[in-house]
Amino acid sequence: MKDPICGMMVDEKKSSLKSVHEGQTFYFCSASCKSKFEADPHKYGHPKN
Repeated sequence: MKDPICGMMVDEKKSSLKSVHEGQTFYFCSASCKSKFEADPHKYGHPKN
């Protein structure tokens, strides 16, 4: 999976840093990226078309 904040590839089987937003699970490379996502999930979880 790709970290929605920095774009780094994350192994979802090994990462303990995850967040569920509107039924979709997002994985992160660091606690910093996870915190940034959780502060404004719509900014990163729902890209504009």
